[in-house]
Amino acid sequence: MTNSYKLIGIMSGTSMDGVDVAYTTFTQSADKTWTHTVLATKTYPYTENYIKALKDSIRFTAEQINMFDKHLGKYFGHMVEQFVDDFGIDKNEVDAIASHGHTVFHQPENGFTLQIGCGSTIASITGLKVINDFRTKDVINGGQGAPLAPIGDTLLFADKANSFLNIGGFANLCVNTHPVVAFDIGPGNLPLNEYCQEHFDTTYDENGQFARSGQLNERMFDILNDIEYYARPYPKSIGSEWLKENFSSLISSYGNESPRNVMHTMTRHIAYQIGRALNENTAKSVLITGGGAKNKFLIELIKEEFRGEVIIPDDNLIDYKEAIIFGLLGALYLAGEPNTIKTVTGAEKSVRGGVLHTP
Repeated sequence: MTNSYKLIGIMSGTSMDGVDVAYTTFTQSADKTWTHTVLATKTYPYTENYIKALKDSIRFTAEQINMFDKHLGKYFGHMVEQFVDDFGIDKNEVDAIASHGHTVFHQPENGFTLQIGCGSTIASITGLKVINDFRTKDVINGGQGAPLAPIGDTLLFADKANSFLNIGGFANLCVNTHPVVAFDIGPGNLPLNEYCQEHFDTTYDENGQFARSGQLNERMFDILNDIEYYARPYPKSIGSEWLKENFSSLISSYGNESPRNVMHTMTRHIAYQIGRALNENTAKSVLITGGGAKNKFLIELIKEEFRGEVIIPDDNLIDYKEAIIFGLLGALYLAGEPNTIKTVTGAEKSVRGGVLHTP
């Protein structure tokens, strides 16, 4: 007996460049293996006002956070309506929307994580079931609530590589060993993008051109590599709060350094930590997705550091793998099965994470 589910996965990442949407069919065969077919994908860029609000949200009052949660839910809901129109999707065939939401706070050590984008609002606007808040139950059970992508890496993409690296706002790794090893390596695009916006008046470093033209500041490189987080054992994960306190503050202390040298040093540091994580965890090959996969200079540096094979897939998988995987998390929820891996998150048990909202 096979089970089949059609889900619209929504991913809003920490890099804040837009919302990735993927409409995917997931089929579970009698032997419990999963296959998938991507039916439609599209990215909807955030407006400048939303980008500003997302950046500021970490400093919002409780009242402001609640208001913004509803506003973002409306934004997602109308975006799904547009997506359905853009691709002529029959809503009667859609089993649910699986929404990651947008992370404002991620403090598993304090027992909570917060992703906003009200699920009930999305459900009311679209008339579809919505599953969101995938991380909280894992945190309640003593886990990091992250990373969640490894269950998708192992169930959907295990034939492509034996490890998976997503370079979004942060860089996270999954190595398909027994048990699965996965954790947030460290910063990815987020500090690079923020620095570009501040010093080069552009949203990101296209192909790593600014970084390539700079030179290494060895003292800065060493200080970044000495950040305490890198020496911590996994499971471990980080969020925007960590970045501001532990990384951005160090970068800002080099205000007199050439911006191109700072970009070069940050990029080389990110590549070094990625290579170290891959090599130490016996990765043989790595499939790289997320916006960082398009940063040619960063990829060149990773190839220098990593002893195995680097695989860059087609743009559709680069851009939409996480949206596809959150669709899978929704399918697992509907199938009544766990959608986390306890050895990855550090939880007491693997859980069926998520909250279901009906129209």
